[in-house]
Amino acid sequence: MIATLLVTILYEFTGLPALAYIAGGLALSGLAAFAPQVGNSRKAFLLIGLLLSVLAVAYLPEWDMEILDALARASFIAALFCALTAIRTAAASSPSIIECGRFLANQAPGRRYIALTIGGHLFGLILLYGSISLLGSLATESAREAPSDYVRKHRVRRMLVAIQRGFASTLMWSPLSFSLAITLSVVPGSSWVATLPFALMGVSLLIFSGWALDTIFKPRPSGQQPAAQDVSGGAWMHHLRPLMTLLALVLVSAGVIHFAVGVRVFGAVMALVPLIAVGWVALQASPEHRAETVRDKTSDFVLRELPGLNGELVLLAMAGFIGTLGSSLATPLVEGAGVDLSAIPPGLLLVGVFWLIPITGQIGMNPILAVSLIGPLLPTPEMLNIAPVTMVFAITAGWALSGVTSPFTASVLLVASYGGVTPAHVAWRWNAAYVLVVGATVSLLIYALALI
Repeated sequence: MIATLLVTILYEFTGLPALAYIAGGLALSGLAAFAPQVGNSRKAFLLIGLLLSVLAVAYLPEWDMEILDALARASFIAALFCALTAIRTAAASSPSIIECGRFLANQAPGRRYIALTIGGHLFGLILLYGSISLLGSLATESAREAPSDYVRKHRVRRMLVAIQRGFASTLMWSPLSFSLAITLSVVPGSSWVATLPFALMGVSLLIFSGWALDTIFKPRPSGQQPAAQDVSGGAWMHHLRPLMTLLALVLVSAGVIHFAVGVRVFGAVMALVPLIAVGWVALQASPEHRAETVRDKTSDFVLRELPGLNGELVLLAMAGFIGTLGSSLATPLVEGAGVDLSAIPPGLLLVGVFWLIPITGQIGMNPILAVSLIGPLLPTPEMLNIAPVTMVFAITAGWALSGVTSPFTASVLLVASYGGVTPAHVAWRWNAAYVLVVGATVSLLIYALALI
């Protein structure tokens, strides 16, 4: 898969179609090599992909190009996964990053929710759902000091949903997320820069809604409670500086390359983050062992860390392949049935798309698969007479909502594990009010944007 990453980077900077197809072939080889090692659920994805390929050969006139395009999507996802895993691995093992997380988890009750929401967001930009693993473990560790089981139970719940919701909000704007990478590829005329102001508005809405609900409904135990102690042990910027430095380095350097060279922002991220990861590991090591540390960490990443994530890589890459090829197979069927989605008022159509993503998540459909499948079936923004950013906003908002409601997503599974409850309990009990409030508010906002 490292070869897939390198060839995909070359494609992003040159735009040569042959490179995309070579990357697709490399990804196919990697998936075939992983097939005997992954679980049955991942094997099922591989078999579905094989079945769709057979159907494409049988029913699509240009089946070869359709399959190559689906493989190109799978290779892009695999390459981005490899790049993001590199920075996640480097940051998650950094003592300064861990200390930053401990600072947030140990905030006083009055500001703990907002601190962990912002922390979940900032950590999520770099660590993806690894932010839930890191902050979740620190949060449960901090909650052990609660004065009673009642307080501990509710403190754990509030801390974990704060982290989860902070992470989910990154899916609306992060250039290091699959949500934006996939959505921008299926919405003609869209770009990350144009989407950013609207996405940040959505992020603010998600964060504020969660904080407001926590403030209104937080439990108030009867009886005298011990005075809250702020055990943060220092100024905010002192503790947050390592994380903010790493974020600034990634975002600013990617932005510079994006504007200077004209490469897609995701291509810039893909090329930069492995180099930044190596540099970060070098900075964390002692000067006398720097070269040895970088060599050992790199070797460990390539030979142990990445192969150990083969199940996750197969799931994500095949979700992209199945969604892309499935959409190609579904398009003639939809057209033949006389279905005209452009006849639906744009506002209602986009609100429906927004809700469809978390709803399909309830039956285990990965958002990568859902968006890759649904996106190409939608009328173009030009046909609907709306701005591309409106469609991007609707899709990414639905993706974010799926991140807190689907019992099958990694974020919900991790929160359930740390909270000692079932994934369904996290999705449908802990986040029920949040989903209703955010869902209703975002639906109105999408409808209003479609009218502009």
